Amino acid sequence: MPDAVRKHRPSQLDQIPDRDSEETAEWRASLDAVAAAAGPHRAAYLMRRTLEAAADSGGIALPSLLETEYINTIPTSAEPAYPGDEAMEARITAWNRWNAAAMVTRGSRQGLGGHIATFASAAWLYETGFQHFFRGKEGSGSGDQLYLQGHASPGIYARAFLDGRLTEAHLDRFRQEAGGDGLPSYPHPRRLPWLWEFPTVSMGLGPLSAIYQARFNRYLEHRGIKDTSDSHVWAFLGDGEMDEPESTAALALAGREGLDNLTFVINCNLQRLDGPVRPNFKIVQELEAQFRAAGWNVIKSLWGAAWDEVLALDTDGALLQRLRETPDAQFQTYATRDAGYVREHFFGANPSLRPIGARLDDAKITELFRASRGGHEPRKVYAAYRAAVDHKGAPTVILAQTVKGWTLGEGFESRNANHQMKKLTGAQFRAMRDLLELPIPDSALDADVVPYWHPGENSPEVRYLRERRAALGGPAPARKVVAKPLPQPADKAFKALEKGSGSQEIATTMAFVRLVKDLMREKETGRRWVPIVPDEARTFGMESLFPSAGLYSPKGQTYDPVDRDQLLYYKEAKDGQILNEGITEAGSLADFTAAATAYATHGEPMIPFYIFYSMFGWQRTADQFWALADQLGRGFVIGATAGKTTMTGEGLQHADGHSHLTASTNPAAISYDPAFAYEVAVIVREGLRRMYGPGRDGEDQDVFYYLTVYNEPKVQPAMPEGVEEGIIKGLYRYRQAEAPAAGAPRLQLLASGTAIHWALDAQKLLAQDWGVAADVWSAPSWTELRREALECDAARLRGEERVPYVTRALEGAPGPVVAVSDWMRAVPDQIAPWVEQDWTSVGTDGFGLSDTRAAARRHFGVDPESVTVQALAALARRGDIEPAKVKEAAERYGL
Repeated sequence: MPDAVRKHRPSQLDQIPDRDSEETAEWRASLDAVAAAAGPHRAAYLMRRTLEAAADSGGIALPSLLETEYINTIPTSAEPAYPGDEAMEARITAWNRWNAAAMVTRGSRQGLGGHIATFASAAWLYETGFQHFFRGKEGSGSGDQLYLQGHASPGIYARAFLDGRLTEAHLDRFRQEAGGDGLPSYPHPRRLPWLWEFPTVSMGLGPLSAIYQARFNRYLEHRGIKDTSDSHVWAFLGDGEMDEPESTAALALAGREGLDNLTFVINCNLQRLDGPVRPNFKIVQELEAQFRAAGWNVIKSLWGAAWDEVLALDTDGALLQRLRETPDAQFQTYATRDAGYVREHFFGANPSLRPIGARLDDAKITELFRASRGGHEPRKVYAAYRAAVDHKGAPTVILAQTVKGWTLGEGFESRNANHQMKKLTGAQFRAMRDLLELPIPDSALDADVVPYWHPGENSPEVRYLRERRAALGGPAPARKVVAKPLPQPADKAFKALEKGSGSQEIATTMAFVRLVKDLMREKETGRRWVPIVPDEARTFGMESLFPSAGLYSPKGQTYDPVDRDQLLYYKEAKDGQILNEGITEAGSLADFTAAATAYATHGEPMIPFYIFYSMFGWQRTADQFWALADQLGRGFVIGATAGKTTMTGEGLQHADGHSHLTASTNPAAISYDPAFAYEVAVIVREGLRRMYGPGRDGEDQDVFYYLTVYNEPKVQPAMPEGVEEGIIKGLYRYRQAEAPAAGAPRLQLLASGTAIHWALDAQKLLAQDWGVAADVWSAPSWTELRREALECDAARLRGEERVPYVTRALEGAPGPVVAVSDWMRAVPDQIAPWVEQDWTSVGTDGFGLSDTRAAARRHFGVDPESVTVQALAALARRGDIEPAKVKEAAERYGL
């Protein structure tokens, strides 16, 4: 660019005095001279070398480049010595490739399918880790945490078959779980809890969860609960998976907190489910820029050793430029075409490259573009892993390039459709056997069903595999539960809520926070509570926890907080107990999952409670809640400021009337909508007993509790006698009608949460204005009532006589039933089939709106007057009162 043009271009550095403009001009002139004499590639090379020298000097601080050349980060000359027996490990990997393909192919006879191509591309990425890096769980440590790519599960099963943890019968039950002994399609801890530790196949959740798992490992260490310094988190991901927003949502957190106990391994086979990941672009370069910008250490392992001699011929940078400019879809095509095509379209595209292409024979060109990828060579993979675990101060991502479907033959390799291809033909298996040099005779392949093959329990391969795993701490992957039950807290904290609030008005949100604050003071279990909040602690009245429990920060507090002179100041600490994640429900729930499963991952039972705006919890992250259930997480989930009408002024997007419906679809979620503080106390105490106590026969401890609490201050009554069972089961009579007159119309009002107060007011109106006697029932859990009723229905089909609790509780109660809540009518309607009385429900269907509570409740028809009219209408339908009274009531109350 001419100086006359260049000097007028604004620069960020114009704001800083140039102490020697003549020297600056000389540097620029030198760069121009190199570019003119030797070309721009040489100039760029010199600049890169200069930047590297600056970084190595230690005293020159420069921003790093976001992209590097499209070649390996670690040169072959810098690779460490390989510590294993490569030939032996190649045979082990070959057996695993074979059995993975055989398992899926055999399963395809049942129409079950499976995925072959993913593991075929990533086999060395896994095997190198299993042989040399992944720590097991034997001993006192936690081992490493492995987030394994879901579509690669056949290869993991094949390895477990080789090491003796699975049999041929197991493999033949792949994707056939109904009998109870099958293998789940993907990593599902709930379905195979001794093997799988983390569910990963809901794409995007694996990388997000892995980051927060690594962060939680540090949290446990900094709080003195467990030394996790030897635990490393490995997340195996696909390049296509990185399109999911959750995949990259927390990269900055990992970089900011320097999580060098975390490594992402991204299998860049350049393909997603339907075709190329970035047909016209380069996914590796895009990911490198993303991760570098977030503060990660990036290692690219793209090419095999065969490329070394070719790169050595690139004296003018033309080859680097061609590699950089070739889009991914074209590389995919090169992997499937003959040498002549590659010679013409790759080397022939640049006159400087034609001499290089001419020096390579067809076999060499085919090797370069079909086979020689960094992810297929154990020495390259080992070098990348070694550099990752040795790197300090930042997390590492390894971008390993592979061919999808590698070793499965030309019909699979790099084909757009290979993700949907579920089986190999007999001819393809023979070709695979020959390529892998497996000692399987032709006679074994003549049958209709391809055989599994095992070298034998005492074979050198199996002995080597087991010796390597023994040296690394036992089998992997593996899930192991060694945690002991926690002692139950003293009754004191619960009694405080059970005795009521006297004349003081408090919301159930505040009641829960007070309870947990007291429980966190418990000597035995207090430090195991993990409060998690997405930047709304003050909304929920939790600021009182700031100075006492502290907010976790790996850096501690490096500043003077603006409110330091106040009692409830903002206190961060390295051993802080509260995880305040900022505005991220996804991150907060990932935190919760790590804490909720620490009893298995680390043998340390933790008691997380994740509190959030009710509207923004389940709605945003229902998929993560499903993964939490799959991972067998335990803890308390709190939907605060719940309901559709208790949030005054916030409007449509803050008004939750449906989260209990979403929660009801999750079998592990034990859901409650408590009306009073004492109900909160009873539910939390029961949750602690069930999840963290010794357990009872037939009781599933692998559940989590979902409580919705409200921000509406009310006087909290004392707990009536004998209601604990009803609270836990989901229904009890709270207040009977007072001495009804003989022949007075009767009915039953059922309510949950804040709606109990509307029902109690309606009870008075019905008695005073219309001579109707109504009993008021509290229904802390519509969902648990329904689930118990469904269990009774199933039992009756087995010949057992079981009557649902809700039916028994309401048996003989006179009149119709009217159910009311601050939720959609479908929430209480869950129990209607098991209620023998005439059923009516009222609720808050539709979008929320901004207004006062009274106006919003009148709008939805759930205020006391509206409930009264609905109750009269239910009586009129039965003929218990004159229909005219319904119209009269509506006019009286202005409805």
